[in-house]
This record gives sequence, structure tokens and C-alpha cells, in this order.
Amino acid sequence: MKKKIITYGTFDLLHWGHINLLKRAKALGDFLIVAISTDEFNKLKHKSSYHSFEERKLIIEAIKYVDMVIAEDSWDQKVKDIIDYDVDTFVIGDDWKGEFDFLNKYCNVVYLERTEGISSSKIKEDLKQH
Repeated sequence: MKKKIITYGTFDLLHWGHINLLKRAKALGDFLIVAISTDEFNKLKHKSSYHSFEERKLIIEAIKYVDMVIAEDSWDQKVKDIIDYDVDTFVIGDDWKGEFDFLNKYCNVVYLERTEGISSSKIKEDLKQH
């Protein structure tokens, strides 16, 4: 039986930190599902992205560690996704530490350490400087 992993994110300005997260998430199991925030959900979160949902989905689908990409439409869908996709482990960056502990009722929750020295926010800031 395949061990399924799921992670969530916007994945807009793709960088090596994202790749490290996906690689480390995939190493925890056999099948990695990536839920990408839709454009509508980003608006609800007061976030903007450079790439549209469809463009971000195309990019993430091309990464060898990723087995399936789904849409994230709301904060509340995580439990349903875990049940519907028979997920064993939920993975997210440790900047969310503690926020998703309630999911331990449904699967294992792992907070992965962020990659030092890179973030989408840092890229945006650096571009403003130039």
C-alpha cells in the first residue's frame, strides 16, 4: 500500500526552498499530493500571485517529486482532502508550527524546517531593491 503525503501552498515564485520542501515531503512516502491555492482563495487570504492558478499548477506538475496536484479552495478542506485521498502524512513548513496539530486526529502531521536564505517574500523584497 502506498504511503500518501499531502502539502499545501501558493507556489507562485518557485524557488529552491519550494523544491527542497517537495523533495523532503516526497521522501516521507510514496505518493505526493500538492494542493495549490486557487486565485479566488488567494484573494480571500489577501494574497496576490504573479502566476495564475493554471500556470502554477502546470509548473508544479512538472516537478518529478509531485504525483498529483489539486486545487485548494478554502481553509476548511484539509480534513476532507486527508479523508478523500487516504492521506498518511500532512506536511507543511515550520513557519506554521502548531497551526495544524488538529489534523493529528486524521493523519501524521510533519512541520519541515524552511530552507535558510530563501522565500518568496525575500525574492519580492530583493526585486524591489533593483
